[in-house]
Amino acid sequence: MTGWWLWLYVASMAAGLLLFVRWAADPRGVPRIEYHVAIAIPLWSGFWYTVTALGGGQTDGGGHLTYWARYADWAVSASLLLVALALTATHALPRRHPALLATLIGINVAMILSGLLADLADGLLTRWLLYAFGTVALLVIYALIWGPLRSLARRQPSGLHHAYWEVALLLTVLWAGYPVIWLLGPPGLDLLGASVDTALFVLLSIVSKVGWSILDLGRLRQLAARGELPVLR
Repeated sequence: MTGWWLWLYVASMAAGLLLFVRWAADPRGVPRIEYHVAIAIPLWSGFWYTVTALGGGQTDGGGHLTYWARYADWAVSASLLLVALALTATHALPRRHPALLATLIGINVAMILSGLLADLADGLLTRWLLYAFGTVALLVIYALIWGPLRSLARRQPSGLHHAYWEVALLLTVLWAGYPVIWLLGPPGLDLLGASVDTALFVLLSIVSKVGWSILDLGRLRQLAARGELPVLR
Protein backbone atom coordinates (compact mmCIF):
# COMPACT_ATOMS: atom_id res chain seq x y z
CA MET A 1 0.00 0.00 0.00
CA THR A 2 2.86 2.39 0.78
CA GLY A 3 4.32 1.87 -2.68
CA TRP A 4 0.94 2.68 -4.27
CA TRP A 5 0.83 6.04 -2.51
CA LEU A 6 4.36 6.84 -3.57
CA TRP A 7 3.60 6.16 -7.23
CA LEU A 8 0.41 8.21 -6.97
CA TYR A 9 2.57 11.07 -5.79
CA VAL A 10 5.00 10.64 -8.70
CA ALA A 11 2.08 10.65 -11.15
CA SER A 12 0.67 13.80 -9.56
CA MET A 13 4.01 15.57 -9.83
CA ALA A 14 4.25 14.52 -13.50
CA ALA A 15 0.77 15.91 -14.17
CA GLY A 16 1.66 19.17 -12.42
CA LEU A 17 4.89 19.42 -14.38
CA LEU A 18 3.07 19.00 -17.70
CA LEU A 19 0.50 21.62 -16.72
CA PHE A 20 3.12 24.20 -15.80
CA VAL A 21 5.10 23.52 -18.96
CA ARG A 22 1.91 24.08 -20.95
CA TRP A 23 1.21 27.33 -19.11
CA ALA A 24 4.80 28.47 -19.63
CA ALA A 25 4.32 28.08 -23.39
CA ASP A 26 1.52 30.66 -23.11
CA PRO A 27 2.67 32.87 -20.20
CA ARG A 28 -0.07 35.49 -20.66
CA GLY A 29 2.02 38.30 -19.23
CA VAL A 30 3.28 36.41 -16.19
CA PRO A 31 7.11 36.52 -15.92
CA ARG A 32 8.77 33.29 -17.01
CA ILE A 33 10.68 33.04 -13.73
CA GLU A 34 7.33 32.25 -12.06
CA TYR A 35 6.87 29.27 -14.38
CA HIS A 36 10.46 28.13 -14.00
CA VAL A 37 10.04 27.95 -10.22
CA ALA A 38 6.70 26.15 -10.53
CA ILE A 39 8.20 23.62 -12.95
CA ALA A 40 11.24 22.98 -10.76
CA ILE A 41 9.11 22.04 -7.73
CA PRO A 42 7.35 18.91 -9.11
CA LEU A 43 10.44 18.00 -11.13
CA TRP A 44 12.65 17.88 -8.03
CA SER A 45 10.00 16.41 -5.74
CA GLY A 46 8.91 13.78 -8.25
CA PHE A 47 12.51 12.65 -8.67
CA TRP A 48 13.01 11.96 -4.97
CA TYR A 49 9.70 10.19 -4.58
CA THR A 50 10.57 8.04 -7.59
CA VAL A 51 13.78 7.10 -5.79
CA THR A 52 11.74 6.22 -2.70
CA ALA A 53 9.15 4.25 -4.67
CA LEU A 54 11.96 2.18 -6.18
CA GLY A 55 13.21 1.28 -2.69
CA GLY A 56 15.85 3.94 -2.15
CA GLY A 57 16.02 7.09 -0.05
CA GLN A 58 15.39 5.29 3.24
CA THR A 59 17.30 3.94 6.18
CA ASP A 60 16.72 2.37 9.60
CA GLY A 61 17.16 5.07 12.17
CA GLY A 62 15.65 6.07 15.49
CA GLY A 63 13.97 2.68 15.86
CA HIS A 64 11.87 3.01 12.69
CA LEU A 65 12.19 3.36 8.94
CA THR A 66 13.30 6.89 8.03
CA TYR A 67 12.60 8.27 4.57
CA TRP A 68 15.53 10.66 4.25
CA ALA A 69 14.55 11.33 0.62
CA ARG A 70 11.54 13.26 1.97
CA TYR A 71 13.86 15.71 3.62
CA ALA A 72 16.04 15.99 0.51
CA ASP A 73 12.86 16.86 -1.36
CA TRP A 74 11.53 19.31 1.21
CA ALA A 75 14.81 21.20 1.63
CA VAL A 76 14.63 22.32 -2.02
CA SER A 77 10.93 22.21 -2.90
CA ALA A 78 9.84 24.10 0.23
CA SER A 79 12.53 26.70 -0.45
CA LEU A 80 11.22 27.08 -4.00
CA LEU A 81 7.70 27.57 -2.67
CA LEU A 82 9.02 30.40 -0.53
CA VAL A 83 10.72 31.86 -3.62
CA ALA A 84 7.41 31.73 -5.49
CA LEU A 85 5.64 33.38 -2.55
CA ALA A 86 8.26 36.12 -2.40
CA LEU A 87 7.97 36.72 -6.15
CA THR A 88 4.24 37.28 -5.73
CA ALA A 89 4.83 39.58 -2.76
CA THR A 90 7.35 41.75 -4.64
CA HIS A 91 6.21 41.46 -8.26
CA ALA A 92 5.50 45.17 -8.78
CA LEU A 93 8.30 46.47 -6.56
CA PRO A 94 11.64 47.79 -7.85
CA ARG A 95 13.59 45.41 -5.60
CA ARG A 96 13.13 41.73 -4.77
CA HIS A 97 14.61 42.09 -1.25
CA PRO A 98 17.05 39.18 -1.55
CA ALA A 99 18.16 39.41 2.09
CA LEU A 100 14.64 38.61 3.31
CA LEU A 101 14.34 35.74 0.85
CA ALA A 102 17.74 34.35 1.86
CA THR A 103 16.64 34.47 5.50
CA LEU A 104 13.45 32.57 4.72
CA ILE A 105 15.35 29.91 2.78
CA GLY A 106 18.03 29.59 5.46
CA ILE A 107 15.48 29.09 8.21
CA ASN A 108 13.58 26.61 6.05
CA VAL A 109 16.70 24.51 5.44
CA ALA A 110 17.47 24.58 9.18
CA MET A 111 13.90 23.46 9.90
CA ILE A 112 14.09 20.56 7.45
CA LEU A 113 17.51 19.50 8.74
CA SER A 114 16.26 19.50 12.33
CA GLY A 115 13.36 17.28 11.25
CA LEU A 116 15.74 14.82 9.59
CA LEU A 117 18.03 14.69 12.62
CA ALA A 118 15.03 14.25 14.92
CA ASP A 119 13.80 11.40 12.72
CA LEU A 120 17.19 9.70 12.97
CA ALA A 121 17.79 10.37 16.67
CA ASP A 122 17.86 7.42 19.07
CA GLY A 123 17.44 9.40 22.29
CA LEU A 124 13.97 10.72 23.10
CA LEU A 125 15.28 13.96 24.60
CA THR A 126 17.39 14.72 21.53
CA ARG A 127 14.48 13.85 19.24
CA TRP A 128 12.03 16.14 21.00
CA LEU A 129 14.50 18.99 21.32
CA LEU A 130 15.14 18.84 17.58
CA TYR A 131 11.41 18.63 16.90
CA ALA A 132 10.86 21.69 19.08
CA PHE A 133 13.61 23.56 17.23
CA GLY A 134 12.00 22.73 13.88
CA THR A 135 8.60 23.87 15.14
CA VAL A 136 10.04 27.18 16.33
CA ALA A 137 11.73 27.60 12.95
CA LEU A 138 8.36 27.14 11.25
CA LEU A 139 6.84 29.79 13.51
CA VAL A 140 9.66 32.17 12.55
CA ILE A 141 8.91 31.52 8.88
CA TYR A 142 5.26 32.34 9.56
CA ALA A 143 6.30 35.56 11.29
CA LEU A 144 8.34 36.59 8.24
CA ILE A 145 5.54 35.67 5.82
CA TRP A 146 2.92 37.65 7.73
CA GLY A 147 5.29 40.40 8.88
CA PRO A 148 7.86 41.93 6.53
CA LEU A 149 6.84 39.96 3.42
CA ARG A 150 3.19 40.90 3.79
CA SER A 151 4.22 44.53 4.36
CA LEU A 152 6.00 44.45 1.01
CA ALA A 153 2.94 42.91 -0.64
CA ARG A 154 0.79 45.76 0.66
CA ARG A 155 2.89 48.24 -1.32
CA GLN A 156 1.67 46.64 -4.56
CA PRO A 157 -1.64 47.13 -6.42
CA SER A 158 -4.61 45.70 -4.54
CA GLY A 159 -5.00 42.73 -6.86
CA LEU A 160 -1.47 41.53 -6.18
CA HIS A 161 -1.83 42.19 -2.47
CA HIS A 162 -4.98 40.09 -2.32
CA ALA A 163 -3.35 37.34 -4.37
CA TYR A 164 -0.44 37.28 -1.92
CA TRP A 165 -2.83 37.11 1.03
CA GLU A 166 -4.62 34.12 -0.48
CA VAL A 167 -1.53 32.09 -1.33
CA ALA A 168 0.20 33.00 1.95
CA LEU A 169 -2.84 31.85 3.93
CA LEU A 170 -3.04 28.57 2.03
CA LEU A 171 0.67 27.91 2.50
CA THR A 172 0.39 28.68 6.22
CA VAL A 173 -2.49 26.26 6.71
CA LEU A 174 -0.94 23.47 4.65
CA TRP A 175 2.51 23.70 6.22
CA ALA A 176 0.98 23.41 9.69
CA GLY A 177 0.04 19.86 8.75
CA TYR A 178 3.63 18.65 8.42
CA PRO A 179 4.67 18.88 12.09
CA VAL A 180 1.30 17.44 13.11
CA ILE A 181 1.68 14.36 10.89
CA TRP A 182 5.31 13.99 12.01
CA LEU A 183 4.20 14.18 15.65
CA LEU A 184 1.52 11.53 15.21
CA GLY A 185 3.60 9.28 12.95
CA PRO A 186 6.36 6.73 13.64
CA PRO A 187 9.06 9.31 14.48
CA GLY A 188 6.82 10.94 17.12
CA LEU A 189 4.03 9.39 19.15
CA ASP A 190 3.63 6.47 16.70
CA LEU A 191 -0.16 6.75 16.62
CA LEU A 192 -0.20 6.35 12.84
CA GLY A 193 1.03 3.33 10.94
CA ALA A 194 3.65 3.67 8.23
CA SER A 195 1.07 3.40 5.43
CA VAL A 196 -1.22 6.04 6.93
CA ASP A 197 1.76 8.30 7.62
CA THR A 198 2.90 7.99 4.00
CA ALA A 199 -0.61 8.54 2.64
CA LEU A 200 -1.08 11.72 4.67
CA PHE A 201 2.29 13.11 3.65
CA VAL A 202 1.58 12.29 0.01
CA LEU A 203 -1.83 13.96 -0.04
CA LEU A 204 -0.61 17.00 1.88
CA SER A 205 2.44 17.39 -0.33
CA ILE A 206 0.43 17.14 -3.56
CA VAL A 207 -1.78 20.00 -2.43
CA SER A 208 1.14 21.95 -0.93
CA LYS A 209 3.22 21.82 -4.11
CA VAL A 210 1.13 21.32 -7.24
CA GLY A 211 -2.13 22.61 -5.78
CA TRP A 212 -0.53 25.68 -4.25
CA SER A 213 1.40 26.49 -7.43
CA ILE A 214 -1.78 26.20 -9.48
CA LEU A 215 -3.44 28.77 -7.21
CA ASP A 216 -0.42 31.10 -7.25
CA LEU A 217 0.11 31.01 -11.02
CA GLY A 218 -3.62 30.96 -11.69
CA ARG A 219 -4.18 34.15 -9.70
CA LEU A 220 -1.30 35.89 -11.52
CA ARG A 221 -2.66 34.78 -14.89
CA GLN A 222 -6.11 36.09 -13.96
CA LEU A 223 -4.66 39.45 -12.97
CA ALA A 224 -2.72 39.61 -16.22
CA ALA A 225 -5.86 38.80 -18.24
CA ARG A 226 -7.66 41.71 -16.54
CA GLY A 227 -4.71 44.04 -17.15
CA GLU A 228 -4.02 44.31 -13.40
CA LEU A 229 -0.57 42.69 -13.45
CA PRO A 230 2.17 45.29 -13.92
CA VAL A 231 4.51 44.53 -16.82
CA LEU A 232 8.09 44.11 -15.61
CA ARG A 233 10.80 45.97 -17.49
